[in-house]
Amino acid sequence: MPPPEKLSPAQIESAVRALPGWSLQGGKLRREFRFKSFVEAFGFMTQVALLAESKNHHPEWSNTYNRVTIELTTHESGGITARDVDLAGRISELAAGLPPRT
Repeated sequence: MPPPEKLSPAQIESAVRALPGWSLQGGKLRREFRFKSFVEAFGFMTQVALLAESKNHHPEWSNTYNRVTIELTTHESGGITARDVDLAGRISELAAGLPPRT
């Protein structure tokens, strides 16, 4: 199966506007999440890991105590694709405490 199609700059701008808290940095969708504790941050990362695995699309991320920084790009496409936008939206829903959608 061919890799997903890279989004145009206009499509990316539109997607970022529709994803509160996300920004475009270094050609990737990026967002930092803050939690009350390390345990809450780690729990969030666990939820994201399960979601990402189910989508076979994995983030670049880091965790420092109560902060989780996530960057999304589709490496095989050379940039941001609809897969990244979809995963960003689902990650935001997890952070907001919303139930995961299928």
